[in-house]
Amino acid sequence: MLTLYHCHDARSFRPLWTLEEMGLPYELKMLPFPPRAAAPDYLNVNPLGTIPTFFDGNMRMTESVAICQYLATRYGPSPLAVETSEPDYGPYLNWLYFGEATLTFPQTIVLRYSLLEPPERRSEQVADDYAQWFLSRLRGVDAVVSRQPTMCAGRFTVADISVGFALMMAEFLGLSAKFSPAVAAYWQSLKERDGFRRAVAKQDSDPSVQSVRKFLKGR
Repeated sequence: MLTLYHCHDARSFRPLWTLEEMGLPYELKMLPFPPRAAAPDYLNVNPLGTIPTFFDGNMRMTESVAICQYLATRYGPSPLAVETSEPDYGPYLNWLYFGEATLTFPQTIVLRYSLLEPPERRSEQVADDYAQWFLSRLRGVDAVVSRQPTMCAGRFTVADISVGFALMMAEFLGLSAKFSPAVAAYWQSLKERDGFRRAVAKQDSDPSVQSVRKFLKGR
């Protein structure tokens, strides 16, 4: 049995999107944000209190991009994965991890120092610096999607899911207004996918669960 612990709009959206794209059966456990404080029993599942936590039977994973790669490979063959024999295998891995390490990381600093920290600990300078860092790294995505519709291999893969979540986060933070035309068009094409829409519908199915957005409105 596949089980995913998820908070609305959190990194766990990546594996949720992957599960929906692949049409795999799974159990979704929605948690209020932030789970380490709002759902203390969750620490028995994941001592760090972070999201996601994913189970395949007794096997546990907590890194969103790794879970996507696991699903596309373990439950393949799937066009969402790029095989080692394909010419774009290297770019596939690069973009898969680029979405988290290079694009999502600086945005978490923006989120922390603009909204999550108590007012006396917030820093407009830090938030602005890391927002610029994110936008400058986005030039790498622009260089690709200005000449092709997906990140690699001539098709939609979990590398697009990895990068796509970073663009989703940017939209949430108000940074999408600075997307280049090519990146904006690419992001729009991802949002129009049936798998993306199903994942959004799944996380919206229980509006009583506190989302990241609801939590921040109360800050």
